[in-house]
Amino acid sequence: MLREVPVEEAWRRKYPERTILVVSVNREGRPNIITLGWNMPTSVRPPMVAISIGVSRYSHKLISESGEFVLAFPSEGMENAILFCGTYSGRDVDKFKATGLTPIKAKYVKPPLIGEATVNMECRIASSIRTGDHTIFVGEILTAYVSEDDKPVLFNMGNCVFKGFKCW
Repeated sequence: MLREVPVEEAWRRKYPERTILVVSVNREGRPNIITLGWNMPTSVRPPMVAISIGVSRYSHKLISESGEFVLAFPSEGMENAILFCGTYSGRDVDKFKATGLTPIKAKYVKPPLIGEATVNMECRIASSIRTGDHTIFVGEILTAYVSEDDKPVLFNMGNCVFKGFKCW
């Protein structure tokens, strides 16, 4: 039997969800990292991915201006960095420095890769769609990297709890 509930109550049942880190840069080249839950692949040929970011977020401004980003799948051991990058604004803090994450120069885009992540993908914006208070950025994946240490990818289980899964 079904009962009607407020949308917010239904949304709480979406977990587990993939958690990603997205790296962008400002005009001076200073990187920023945002934690996101709303993301998905959108195409195989060419390879594309979509991310959804609130219009008020600093990362939204940076990606809109630069037209590129790095999408990273965090690995076990990055839980504190995920929480930090999702809590504080890059307007106020250098998130690489604050979290101890390692920026690695990317091949095709200005935002750096995250050295500790299991997967990094360099993306260039192919299109964007305004959806209420968010924008969906569709990025073409220019190249991708996987970590040689093969750590499990973290998923958000809800209530700031993360669990690693290795599905390959």
